[in-house]
Amino acid sequence: MNRGCEQSMFEKELQELKKRYLLRTPRVVESAQGPRITVDGKQVILMCSNDYLGLAGHPSLSTAACAAMERYGFGAGASRLMSGTSALHEELEDRIAAFKGTESALVYNSGYAANTGIIPAVADDGDVILSDRLNHASIIDGCRLSRAKVCVYRHKDVHHAEDILKRNTHARRKLIVTDGVFSMDGDIAPLADLADLAEKYHAILMVDDAHATGVLGPKGTGTAEHCGMTGRVQIQMGTFGKALGSFGAYVAGSRDAIDYLINTSRSLLYSTALPPAICAASIAAIDIVESEPGRRERLWRNRERFTQGLCALGLQIAGSETPIIPIIVGESGAALDVGTQLFEQGLFAPAIRPPTVPEGSARIRTTVMATHTDEDIEGALEIIERVTRKRSFSHASGRT
Repeated sequence: MNRGCEQSMFEKELQELKKRYLLRTPRVVESAQGPRITVDGKQVILMCSNDYLGLAGHPSLSTAACAAMERYGFGAGASRLMSGTSALHEELEDRIAAFKGTESALVYNSGYAANTGIIPAVADDGDVILSDRLNHASIIDGCRLSRAKVCVYRHKDVHHAEDILKRNTHARRKLIVTDGVFSMDGDIAPLADLADLAEKYHAILMVDDAHATGVLGPKGTGTAEHCGMTGRVQIQMGTFGKALGSFGAYVAGSRDAIDYLINTSRSLLYSTALPPAICAASIAAIDIVESEPGRRERLWRNRERFTQGLCALGLQIAGSETPIIPIIVGESGAALDVGTQLFEQGLFAPAIRPPTVPEGSARIRTTVMATHTDEDIEGALEIIERVTRKRSFSHASGRT
């Protein structure tokens, strides 16, 4: 393909995205993460971050990372099975296993790398995977990379999942995979029912705790703790880059499962390891989660205050049960317009459009943090009221 044809192809595709209100351009953050940040030169209330506990800018993480760089330098130098495994990788894995209450754990470079590495290693030709319809894109792509038969069950519909299992009893291995907290709707998986189903049909249950780690459960360990399922979920994946304010991901499970992944998970085998300094920051974050439960309490208080305010405005927030609170708009163009107006008035919460969410369900995905003050919450609600006051969707019935 010559350069002229290439330019024409990309230009045409970009114009089509723009026509459908699906063209995306990142805004530039010019300050440290926090409840109020500077974006494109404008100070705004931040309500789209996954930094739920406000740890991304915590000095303990920076101090730990700097000390690790002094000792280990920055880059890991190689993949984990070459020379890339440092003492800090092993320390972080030990801490995660203890935190999650499992025999062992393994660190990955990102949540995407974890899901696209774990799922194809666990499920292969002759196996069947059951995946929730609203699972994260990384789970969907992990399923696609496997050679297993992939069956999508209706969102949180355990009866539909059981029907699929009944039709696939011949499968060599059965894997049920679900988000713990669904990232665009903010609802929680029916993990207890899925665990019962997995045990009944001798399936492996995997939960993605990316948005639950540090947030759900009395100790913040995630969906299994929240649902009383500790010890009944064979594979627990999660991330450090959201509530823990660092970067990277983990999988926690039995020692045999982790040893198996070390030997078979391609995204682990063929990637340079995380820098040791990042592991040090993640260890510091776990220390804070364990020693400062008040952060989680403030997060949930802020969530309650904000959702009550949204419902008082008559806004539809789908089935949110967590600090992820979507304001459903509907069409992509309308959502884009709302997001732009919110930003202009001092609130950063951009529009989420297809293919991230289903057609006709474009939304403003808001999130609260433990570090939001009462003034931040009230200020955000006032801006949202001004922007949505004259729009028809603002009077839809809401659900909390």
